[in-house]
This record gives sequence, C-alpha cells and structure tokens, in this order.
Amino acid sequence: MTVDQEIARKVQIERIDSIAQSVGLGADDIIPFGHYKAKVPAPDVVRRGNGAEQGKLILVTAMSPTPAGEGKTTTSIGLADGINQLAQQEDWDIPAGKHPAVLALREPSLGPVFGMKGGAAGGGYAQVLPMEDINLHFTGDFNAIALANNLAAAVLDNHLQHGNELGIDPRRVEIRRVVDLNDRALRQIAIGLGGFTGGMPREDAFDIVVASEVMAVFCLATSIKDLKDRLGRIVVARTFDKEPVTVADLGVQGSMAALLAEALSPNLVQSIEHTPAFVHGGPFANIAHGCNSVLATTAALTHGQYAITEAGFGADLGAEKFLDIKCRTAGIFPSAAVVVATVRALKYHGGVAKADLETENIDALKEGLPNLRKHLDNLREVYGIPTVVAVNRFPSDTDAELEALKTELDGIATVAIADHWAKGGAGAIDLAQAVIEAAESTQPQPKFAYELDQPLENKIEAIATRIYGAEGIDVPAKVKRKLDMFTADGYGNLPVCIAKTQYSFSTDASQLGAPTGHTVTVRDVRLSAGAGFIVAICGDIMTMPGLPKKPAALSIDVDDDGVISGLF
Repeated sequence: MTVDQEIARKVQIERIDSIAQSVGLGADDIIPFGHYKAKVPAPDVVRRGNGAEQGKLILVTAMSPTPAGEGKTTTSIGLADGINQLAQQEDWDIPAGKHPAVLALREPSLGPVFGMKGGAAGGGYAQVLPMEDINLHFTGDFNAIALANNLAAAVLDNHLQHGNELGIDPRRVEIRRVVDLNDRALRQIAIGLGGFTGGMPREDAFDIVVASEVMAVFCLATSIKDLKDRLGRIVVARTFDKEPVTVADLGVQGSMAALLAEALSPNLVQSIEHTPAFVHGGPFANIAHGCNSVLATTAALTHGQYAITEAGFGADLGAEKFLDIKCRTAGIFPSAAVVVATVRALKYHGGVAKADLETENIDALKEGLPNLRKHLDNLREVYGIPTVVAVNRFPSDTDAELEALKTELDGIATVAIADHWAKGGAGAIDLAQAVIEAAESTQPQPKFAYELDQPLENKIEAIATRIYGAEGIDVPAKVKRKLDMFTADGYGNLPVCIAKTQYSFSTDASQLGAPTGHTVTVRDVRLSAGAGFIVAICGDIMTMPGLPKKPAALSIDVDDDGVISGLF
C-alpha cells in the first residue's frame, strides 16, 4: 500500500450529506453515490449560481513541469484546507450557505492512473477522498463521455454504410473513437474490414477520452441545452466538397446529450480535512483547455467565499487556456493566482539531472529562476492578476536553498513556503494568508492575450510572442489554407488553443528555463467547433499515450475484502 493510501485510510471520512450541508445543500439537493460522494444536479448549480453572491476565484497554476513533479493538485487542496483552518482560527463571519474555501478540481483519467503518472487526488495530508473511487471509476462520467463520443462515430460509419446521403468523404472523417486507457496499438488502425456488412473500410484512430472534443464540450457547457447545442456543432467530417458535417447533421446530438445528462452534474466529495470539493471533468491541457468543468467552478463560486481551482501543466499552457478560453466563455476571472514552484524543479531548469535533485545546489536553483519569473510576468503583465508563489516543500529541500529562493524573489513576488503534504492545512497557513491578501487587494478587470476579432493567425502569434517569448511563428501554406477555410466557414472569431509540449516555453522539450528568440511552427490546425476553439498543433503531440515498460497497473491489486492497493 502506498503512503498516500495509508494516510487516506486513517481518516474518518464524513458522510456526503454532512459535507453538502456545510455548503447549504440539503438532502433533496444532492444525488448520493453511496455514503461519501454525490452529484449536485446541474440545473440547481446554475440556478443557485445566478442568484447567489459569487465568491472570489483563485487560480492555482505552476512553473513549467519537470519529471520531479510540482504538486499542483496537492497545493490546491492544501491551500483550501489552509484557508478553512484560518477561518476557524480567526472566527470568520460566514454567510449562510457558504464555506470559507471550496475546491473545484479535475477528475483523474485512467490512462495516467494505470500508466506512469498515477492518480490525481492530491497526496500526503492534502488529498480528496475517497481517493480510490476518485482515481478509478468515480461516478462514471468518463464512461458516459466515451459512450457519447463513440455513438457519434458509430452513427457516422453507419451513415457511410447506408448510402452516404450527406456526401461525407471517408478520407476526411475527423471524429475518432476513444477509450480511457493508454493504448499505443490504437493510434492508427483500419476499420470496416468485415466484408460488405462490416462497413466502409477506411483508416481510423483512437484517442484517449480526455483528448476528445466531447470532453472539452462537457467541461464548457453550462446546461443541458447548452450541452446539446455544443454537441450539435461538433464537426465530425467533411464532404467531398470540403463542407463541414456536424453532429447535428447526423441527428444524434439529442441521444449524445441523453447519455451525458446525469454526468453533467458536478461531483461533490471532500478533502482529508472535510473541505467540500467539486471534482468534475478533465480535458487534456495539451489538446484542449485542461480545466475542470464550468459547472464545478460555478458550484465552488456559489458555495465558497474562495473558490480554489487549478489548470493543467504550467501557466503557459493551463493558465493561458483557463484565462483566454474558459474565463472568456464562462464570464469569470480570478481575483488572484498561485504559481506552484519547487526547489527541485528550479534546479532541474538550472541544468541538474533528475537523479541529483536532492543534493543541495543553490547556483542551479538561481539558474532555473528565469522559468518561474517568466510565468509570473505573464500572469501579472499580460493578464493583470495579483500572483503568489507557493513553494511546495519537499523533504530534501535545505534551509539554505529555501532562504536563497526567498532572497532572489524579494521585491518581485510574495513567496510562501508550504508544507501541506506533511502537515495538511496547518502547513499552508502562510500561503492562505498571502493568497487572501492578494485576492482582497483588488479585483482585476478581465484582460486577455488577444482579442477575438483578430485573425486566427494573429491570435496564435500573440500567444507565441507574449506568453512563450518566441520571436514569431511559422505557418506553412497548407496550414494557412486550413485557417482560411475555418474563417470562411464562420469560425474566425473563436479563441485558439495551442497544443505543444508542456516541458518548455518553446516547442522543444529540451529547451528548459525561459528560452527567447525561438520560432513556433504550426504543424496543423484542427477545428473544435462544439467546444468553441481552434486547436493549433505545435510540435509532436500525442492524443493517445502509451504505457511505460513497467506501468502502474502492475502494482495495483484488490484483496478478498475488496481493499484496493497500489494507487498513488
């Protein structure tokens, strides 16, 4: 059994109706899934959200990820627990139906759980529970998303089989089937090989569920009607004349929405310290916007004085998309941001190999600081958001390294050393105080990296130059033609979603720190009309990951009493 599981098993978890009551939800306001998790019906979330005073939104993001791990989800949970402990210590006057801090987090994908990265329920004494349920099937949301996506794919191939009245070009089918596992053998396949009754033979591929447009649609929808409308706009193929064919043309938006209707309601769980947590949705931060659902964020804002949420990968990917896509779509904007950093990650960006990160090296730490500073500059200068640095403390961090980090950032940013993995909310009190001070200092007016009425190519260039520090972009002629086609089809005013490596500001994962003067080459562009953005493929991005040589699945087991082990 892993350390995280051992810690989680010792907790006296509260029944979910008690957690719901702490945010003003009665027994009739939730749909329990057993004793410790529940759904809050989506229409109720929207109704309450429209009528209640909203809390302040806190975005947790990070410096560029490293193989050592930074602990963004763990820090989000620790921060929320820290705020709730602070509120109790200071005896805050809490309005009825409100909780001091409420979490809004993404659901884990089974791909990483059984692969290399592991689960996404936090760690140590900063976890959401029940961690086994959350990391495995949870309430079945991802299964519903996969079924809805695959229904559209099946109906499309059935349409090809029965006359192809829409004139779909089988070479231009854009929707792929999905499965919530890493399976490299499905990256490129052939289908329809069973003879005349087996369908139209063609090349195809699978994506992982979190890379599907249905997932992105699911996380941006604000109601069942909005969900159905967005599903209907998904472009699944093109005709021989290159005209778009949508889900609505196939006539299955209603049946897809029926499969997703229950899943659309946010899931309510709790942290180790019983902080309410809405855990819902989870699109890839490469190929999509990498945030939990708008409905989960709405629920956290409605029921919390502070809503703590996170965005995937570093601030150049997750935070940029959170702000330029999700916030713009949902009409929300954070009052403050937290950039998670670690001494280990800074040393890695300073040139230290992973195997040597536990050795004190102040010079390397200083060499890695430009990466952190660039993320801070982007959040403050491009988006105008008050920002705090949360140093997620690891046992190998020395006092000298931590002191050097605080000295280097003195006068540049507020720095809080956080020890929530080992101490829970008590280890994040300083962070909680710094974040509240930042959030209460001013309410930023929404600012974005580009305007929607700019040409699509200009939007991509704005992100590359303003956020990534690039000198410019390279858009090959064939990609320009696709951008022109999207604009001619009426999609020119959509935001853009850059798909690139998470490990560097550039499109080259080996360029650590804060590289400048590089060129961002746009290899391809894809239309996500239902989600409402254009995806620009920059670098090599996989939408179906593979398993490592020794996947985590080899260590996961369940005994005769149903006790699961090996999750982390």
